[in-house]
Amino acid sequence: MDMNGTERIEAPVETVWRALNDADILRQAIPGCEELEKTSDTDLIAKVVLKIGPIKAKFEGAVELQNLNPPRSYTISGEGKGGIAGFAKGGADVSLEADGPDATILSYAVKAEVGGKIAQLGSRLIDSTAKKLAGQFFSKFAELVTAAPDEAVSASA
Repeated sequence: MDMNGTERIEAPVETVWRALNDADILRQAIPGCEELEKTSDTDLIAKVVLKIGPIKAKFEGAVELQNLNPPRSYTISGEGKGGIAGFAKGGADVSLEADGPDATILSYAVKAEVGGKIAQLGSRLIDSTAKKLAGQFFSKFAELVTAAPDEAVSASA
């Protein structure tokens, strides 16, 4: 599965960058995320519960930040195992570009694959679910970043 997109966030690049590296903000923004813990500057562990069609699975996995170019871009990659439901693995290249002094254009390119029972659901359902989850993530992420940007990211500054 491949997915690309851009989102405009009403906050400066530095604020968006800090939020993209803040485990608490990401935990709140990732749909179904129950836990997200930073184990180092570039490694996180996660527990996420997702429903894809008739299958509901709890994924546990590791996430790594690579190719860091603060505050402009990074690659986020990970793999999660969902027991009998299967697995998901992949990554996303994320880049930030200023859109005036107070807004940021976030661009992303995702490549992912799934296996097990989830893969049997078919690419249409998986792709539409992924697009829906991405929409939910960016909507919540933008809300968290713009609600109180100084407070929201002060812990990671």
